[in-house]
Amino acid sequence: VAGENFDQSPLRRTFKSKVLAHYPQNIEWNPFDQDAVNMLCMPKGLSFRTQADNRDPQLHSFIITREDGSRTYGFVLTFYEEVTSKKICTAMQTLYQMHNAEQYSSVCASSSCSMDSLASSIDEGDATSLAKLQRYNSYDISRDTLYVSKCICLITPLPFMQACKKFLIQLYKAVTSQQPPPLPLESYIHNILYEVPLPPPGRSLKFYGVYEPIICQRPGPNELPLSDYPLREAFELLGLENLVQVFTCVLLEMQILLYSQ
Repeated sequence: VAGENFDQSPLRRTFKSKVLAHYPQNIEWNPFDQDAVNMLCMPKGLSFRTQADNRDPQLHSFIITREDGSRTYGFVLTFYEEVTSKKICTAMQTLYQMHNAEQYSSVCASSSCSMDSLASSIDEGDATSLAKLQRYNSYDISRDTLYVSKCICLITPLPFMQACKKFLIQLYKAVTSQQPPPLPLESYIHNILYEVPLPPPGRSLKFYGVYEPIICQRPGPNELPLSDYPLREAFELLGLENLVQVFTCVLLEMQILLYSQ
């Protein structure tokens, strides 16, 4: 388990994640920092869900800034896949049995009851809350399907957010689709790693993803730097007044820290 969150139910806890594979193995000018990428891809750690939970894929991005000021941009798609290991499913059920036993003891202690008179001492409110606890806060290996979070990530020298987002979504569809794509998945990964070049400054580049073509554009030398992040989302998240305040702080060269869940 990642962090001290044993008070939470097992499906609300986070667990330690690890990098399963990365390609290419190494780049001389940009060595792969496994710990940093692992932490930034899954900042909250590995998480589990069941069929009753929301499992929609989610996208986020990150920046790695090195000591020399150079930046590397990461774009991550997190999704959930079914756990096929019986050992992991059994371990999750055991965690729930231990957790519910502790919760049962807590309810009993709050009712000041002894083990001998447990059933008769719990009042109606406690019994109702305990029933709800066991119903909504449980995992049954024979009834529930367990899912675990997984990430696919693209690390790039420039922040081509829209292009990376489209490629990751297409790759995710190929991974989860019952109908396989025209070529093996390795072909599409090899293509974007070794055959798709960076567009020259001031030019656009069109390349093929898995199902549809993708276009990315790089500003010219006399244009503003590449900012491929949707401005509309910033307005929706911060609101007009907050965004104006942030912009004012930028003009006044103040230090700005944005904190978010």
